[in-house]
Amino acid sequence: MKKIHQKDYQNSYNSIFVNLMKQPKKQMSDTLFKNINIVGKVSNKKNTTIYLIVAFISIIAIDFCSSYTNLFNNKLRVSSVDPPIPPKSIKEPDHQSKVFLSPIISDTNFVANVVTKVQPAVVEIKVIRTIKTQTYEKSNYPFLQDVFGKVSIKSKKKIERGLGSGFVINPNGQILTNAHVVENADTVKVSFLDGRTFDGKVLGIDPVTDIAVVQIPGTNLPFVKPGNSDFVQPGQWAIAIGNPLGFQRTVTAGIISGIGRSARYLHLSDSYVGIIQTDAAINPGSSGGPLLNVRGEVIGVNSALIPNAQGLGFAIPINIAQKIAQELITKGKVEHPYLGIKVQPNNNSNIFGIRQRGVIINKVVPGSLAEKAGLRVKDAIQEINNQPVNTVDEVLRLIEKNRVGSNLQIQLQRQGQNLQIAVRLEPLPTSSE
Repeated sequence: MKKIHQKDYQNSYNSIFVNLMKQPKKQMSDTLFKNINIVGKVSNKKNTTIYLIVAFISIIAIDFCSSYTNLFNNKLRVSSVDPPIPPKSIKEPDHQSKVFLSPIISDTNFVANVVTKVQPAVVEIKVIRTIKTQTYEKSNYPFLQDVFGKVSIKSKKKIERGLGSGFVINPNGQILTNAHVVENADTVKVSFLDGRTFDGKVLGIDPVTDIAVVQIPGTNLPFVKPGNSDFVQPGQWAIAIGNPLGFQRTVTAGIISGIGRSARYLHLSDSYVGIIQTDAAINPGSSGGPLLNVRGEVIGVNSALIPNAQGLGFAIPINIAQKIAQELITKGKVEHPYLGIKVQPNNNSNIFGIRQRGVIINKVVPGSLAEKAGLRVKDAIQEINNQPVNTVDEVLRLIEKNRVGSNLQIQLQRQGQNLQIAVRLEPLPTSSE
């Protein structure tokens, strides 16, 4: 066997470590022992022991450096991609809850901002009206009952006080409110948030839409900016301000829960008015107050509630209210178009059992232009101005869209024949008429 020089096996050990570093960590130990065993056979024990100790120390150092490097790289990778997640056991400081319980200057939201902006233009309206009543009393003298009748009629006067809300629509002191708030009022008192009180004058009322305008003296008054009620959608925020049950300047908030509700179904009008429905609380005394959007623009005039329901309030769309208010300001009254007929849904079916389209005329007002034009009871109206109609509200809406004096082209069926009749719209008769 050839004798190996000291320098040769030292070079062998060097080559062992070079090859060792190229292998995976888990294979280092096996490779190292294998090579040391080979070298140990051709070298003395003393040198083998020294190199063995050095080898073990090298493995430990390599393992430590490799683990530390991987840990450092993992931390860099986590911090660059995902933020560290705090442990769930961390407890909130005790003083944290006290911050939320204590009001601070910045503790406001969009509702508070709207109230701050609009409330100076919202007013409280107090009215006094005289109500005349008649009582029927039996005669105390039976022998006079044969001559003068069994009962006598006596008139009495009753003083009634009412409370409502309203809001200024221009700096010249014109106030929009409900007709039922100021109807038949002897005196009207208007109060502002800052304590100012004015005597109001009713410029006009429109019982059909329940809109009225009150004038107070003054200039440069705060007023509410109108929105566009045609773009109101269910689900959007709504804020109501008024004086319900005498609680002045009450603010409620909710959402628009419905649009286009029938005023006829709610017994507010015999004409078509697409009412806004909201779950913002509206109570007696809130009538006439504004319904607002998140920008503080008025989108409706709070008008009615259903007594036995919860979360159902109704407002007249501001686009309709503004139109009515302008006529009341300029003319003192409003002329609504009137056709002179009453209709009901067509519940008749054809031979296949399919419900027939259109509405049925169940009354023609005597002396009306509809009677003069030739409309008859049991006529089935199918179209008005080339637009199909199948409900009472659709008929009312098409009538309301036209002006007094304009003609409607009505397509109908009468005893199986198709007819077309032109009817001129006349003004809606007043209650006295």
